Amino acid sequence: MKHPLDLHRRRHRRTGFGRNELAGMLLVGIVGGLAWAMLPAAAPAPTAPAPAPRTAFGFCHSGGGTNCVVDGDTFRLAGDKIRIADIDTPETHPARCPEEARLGAAATQRLHALLNSGALTLHPIDRDTDRYGRKLRRVEVNGRGVGDTLVAEGLARPYRGRRMGWCDQS
Repeated sequence: MKHPLDLHRRRHRRTGFGRNELAGMLLVGIVGGLAWAMLPAAAPAPTAPAPAPRTAFGFCHSGGGTNCVVDGDTFRLAGDKIRIADIDTPETHPARCPEEARLGAAATQRLHALLNSGALTLHPIDRDTDRYGRKLRRVEVNGRGVGDTLVAEGLARPYRGRRMGWCDQS
């Protein structure tokens, strides 16, 4: 027969974790917390560029200027020369024919009016600058694409990787 204390000991035996198990869990928790703290922070989700404060634009004269329109697809903003990346407009200096000169002057006037009509937002594209050092940007005023407006009005064409003539070749 078993000793009566053996039965008692078995019935009231401790359940749960012993010291070794608790120490192991504590160690895993500490190491896990340190590893979590050392992970790089997640990059913030990309957001659309904020509109710039409304700016008054003039016309650029020979040699430069600040906050001014150069031609139908180029303007200066705070010292940077910006080329609207998604369009091609007729040349103004020098125009190759009278029709190109007329359309180029109209595109320049219209770009001036658009830039002065509201909040300007510049969107970078896959290339930062062109071969002339101008910043290449898609441009919006009040959330509407300037290039889209000029194309819809017949003062620009979508840019297809190279400039094309505006003079009738017949």
